[in-house]
Amino acid sequence: MKAAATEEIEAGPPPSAPAAPVQPRPGRPLTDADYERLAEFRYLLRRFLAFSEAAAGETGLTHQQHQALLMIRGFSGPQDMTVGALAERLGIRHHSAVGLVGRLHSRHLIRRHGNSADRRQVLISLTPEAEALLDGLTLAHRDELTRLAPLLSNLLRQFSG
Repeated sequence: MKAAATEEIEAGPPPSAPAAPVQPRPGRPLTDADYERLAEFRYLLRRFLAFSEAAAGETGLTHQQHQALLMIRGFSGPQDMTVGALAERLGIRHHSAVGLVGRLHSRHLIRRHGNSADRRQVLISLTPEAEALLDGLTLAHRDELTRLAPLLSNLLRQFSG
């Protein structure tokens, strides 16, 4: 089995996934412009995600590992992030997050420690090595978003009009 295959993470349904097919709402009929705007929005999102995946790969991280590091670093809770919170933020199952955390720990990118208030919880935080990797990736992502911002802003304005 290839190394990349071990990074496949079993994902649960997105938190806001509809349970049944979406039914059209009464109101203004859809136009060709509606479809064009939505297609363009999806295209820009995919371009950004492709950029993100390539940037992570250049540092030796998988896209999922990069996302995990970003979620841990950007977590603003009262304590370090838990494995359960990481699973929720990544939209994956808890046991998949445990495996991801294990792989990041074995690469010395995160620290695991117990929660003194709740011994069932494992808290996770970044190592200095992970912080340095993430700093470079975040700068690159900020630059890419700065480049895409005018396109996205214009497109989103059209949705509200």
